[in-house]
Amino acid sequence: RTMLGLNVPARGSVSVLGRPAAELTRPGAAARVGMLFQQGALFSAFDVLENIAFPLRESRALPDALVREAALLKLQMVGLKPDDARKMPSELSGGMIKRVALARALAMDPPLLMLDEPTAGLDPNASDAFCALLRSLHQELGLTVVMVTHDLDTLFELSDRVAVLADQHVIVTAPVPEVLAFKHPFIEHFFLGERGQR
Repeated sequence: RTMLGLNVPARGSVSVLGRPAAELTRPGAAARVGMLFQQGALFSAFDVLENIAFPLRESRALPDALVREAALLKLQMVGLKPDDARKMPSELSGGMIKRVALARALAMDPPLLMLDEPTAGLDPNASDAFCALLRSLHQELGLTVVMVTHDLDTLFELSDRVAVLADQHVIVTAPVPEVLAFKHPFIEHFFLGERGQR
């Protein structure tokens, strides 16, 4: 919430893309950040194409024909078919909802993508496929990706660096192997305990 500019830090400062996080609440600045919400947060009254096109329409920067073309491109970028464009959110599987929400998050071509529990609610196969898609898009688009997750499989699959929050502060920020070697009761319990052995 602080990185999105929604909360003010109690101490210190938070910068996102080299600017104070609070600036993200200014008009136009939010286009630099795509957000994938845990449950997708699709608009139930909009079809897939309109959900993806929503940020483009809100910006009023493109004519309708280009908005539609860009939304279709994002739809295909996340592995969905043009035939899916007219489906309503109620007709989608959990994996499809995540993909549509991801396409909407990428609609404005943001340099930063934020993910809130990106594989929550997905079965293991759908989770693996979604992780592969995220990894591929990260590489192809050169995105910076910030992810909040409690899913260790997703964390290990997608993370270059991990910041661990415990005791109301960041206790370590490092590559995964260094985090696993960090001596702290929370790290040992969360990563190396029963949960980490699954």
